[in-house]
Amino acid sequence: MARLEHGMAAINGARAYETRAPLRTVPVPIPEGDEDRKDHFITRNGVTFAGSHLIIDLWEAEGLNDKDRIEQALLDAVEAAGATLLHIHLHVFEPGGGISGVAVLAESHISVHTWPERGYAAFDIFMCGDAEPRRALSVLKRAFDPKRVVLGEHKRGVL
Repeated sequence: MARLEHGMAAINGARAYETRAPLRTVPVPIPEGDEDRKDHFITRNGVTFAGSHLIIDLWEAEGLNDKDRIEQALLDAVEAAGATLLHIHLHVFEPGGGISGVAVLAESHISVHTWPERGYAAFDIFMCGDAEPRRALSVLKRAFDPKRVVLGEHKRGVL
């Protein structure tokens, strides 16, 4: 029963734990002999991390139920960021019902979920290595002409 209550608290948005241990980072040494191995971690401004994860909300955006437009925007965003496309998959939720999908990249991914009836699109861009995910943002703005953009960024895998 305790597990069920814990699970229900999480589902209902309640905090299961009121206090949390602070996060700390511990440098991870590269094994001897692997110094030349390319793991695609980045070091910028003295911080080493796996990659940048952008969370992008587009509001009052256009073309959010147009599969071809979304696919082209993903292709253009991948190119602008200097990433390597492996696969794109888009799913249309009945005509006019929105689209969800992902561009799988060698450097990670770009995902999209749209709510055309609200003029809202949620993009999630995570890239490691030499790719530059912020360059994808201008592509998305041009493709969907949002009136408002909300951007969040998180460095993943900080050492």
